[in-house]
Amino acid sequence: MKKRALLVLFVIATLVLAACGGGAPAETEAPSGGADAGLPDLGGRTITVAVENAYPPFNYIDETSGEPVGWDYDAVREICKRINCVPEFKQAAWDGIFPAMQAGEYDMLADGVTYTEERDEIVDFSIPYVVIGQVLLTRAEVDIPDVEAAKADPKFIVGTQIGTTNEIVAKENFPDERVQSFEEFGGAIAALLANDIDAVVIDTVSAVGFINENPGKLKIGPQLTSDEELAFVFPPGSDLIEPVNAALKAMDADGTLKALNDKWFNP
Repeated sequence: MKKRALLVLFVIATLVLAACGGGAPAETEAPSGGADAGLPDLGGRTITVAVENAYPPFNYIDETSGEPVGWDYDAVREICKRINCVPEFKQAAWDGIFPAMQAGEYDMLADGVTYTEERDEIVDFSIPYVVIGQVLLTRAEVDIPDVEAAKADPKFIVGTQIGTTNEIVAKENFPDERVQSFEEFGGAIAALLANDIDAVVIDTVSAVGFINENPGKLKIGPQLTSDEELAFVFPPGSDLIEPVNAALKAMDADGTLKALNDKWFNP
């Protein structure tokens, strides 16, 4: 990514778990100095960070400024500030991103990625930075009583993004012929707004992002899942995992992580 009216509740990960074993130009931002006391120091090292730039609120192009923005940009910059590294953001397509990460084409992937055991077989993950669920995102004028009502309607079509856990959940809940998968979530949202599909299976936080981009046009419907951990992705055996985890723990301890999550993930 993704019953009753949904109260969107974002649960901040405890961050005491052991580490798990889309057209903007590249952008860099140098840290203000050395690493924070007690944290690993990467000595000003440049790290390439893959982003899709099509997945609000994690990463997208601001229509007013034309600049890439989002949770990923703020969070990775803060991490690098703490461990003394320079993020170089690279736009990358979602399709094929895991083989690319496995091959080491990027140092890090920041794109609201859900941890799964299958993905963990070919890439490595940081500790989680938030726990979310998946929902049915609908047009504002549409009322879906619950998931069962949507399932029972043979004409009810859902959209999602190909190769995501959202696609998996969509196909777990609806027949394949009633699931349309798009290259990017932006395509699914456009189809929803055009009345070509009835809902989009998507993560809660991204649902909020698209609602904010389309004021008055969309709303969150029934919930499908509630326990997915989002984390950063690295090539297998990356030496960045431990420093990034240390920075995330420090950001959790001093309230920075909660402030970022509140800024970007709340409606």
